[in-house]
Amino acid sequence: MKTSEFVLSILDRIQNAQMTAVDGLSHQELTWRPGPESNSIGFILWHQTRVEDIFVQGMIKRKPQVWNEEKWCEKLNLPENPQDVGYGYSAEQVTAFPVPELDTLLGYAKATRARTVEYLKGAAADELDKVIKTPIFGDISIAQVFIILLGDTIQHTGQVAYLRGLQRGLNK
Repeated sequence: MKTSEFVLSILDRIQNAQMTAVDGLSHQELTWRPGPESNSIGFILWHQTRVEDIFVQGMIKRKPQVWNEEKWCEKLNLPENPQDVGYGYSAEQVTAFPVPELDTLLGYAKATRARTVEYLKGAAADELDKVIKTPIFGDISIAQVFIILLGDTIQHTGQVAYLRGLQRGLNK
């Protein structure tokens, strides 16, 4: 199995888990936060997708982000800032974050994932060994970028499932 196929299989499993975790959520559940220093499910979904978009489109492919190219910033009614992923937000910024509707968030996630899948399916066997220069990590292999992305995505999917469980209980 090529490394890119391995990454694709993990991304697919994560996406299935995430779709299960957000299935049927109301906007109130999407915006709910268990405390003033906590993120909502909607914020986490937005953040996770922004990171994937920046990592794959911007860092790896050196292409315009889906965020700007397909005008998802407008569709989600959020600022256009191509570097904003919510990292380092204060409690006040998280509180003020206008969580978009679930269908729109998932539309952005689907569009971003489609570009990631397209890249990985077309990647040569040694593509992920290529070292790239990034503003965040310095010189790093494409495989290492995906390792970071997968780790964060797994963590955030678990957070989303946990927040759903806090609101609804087990398997509801």
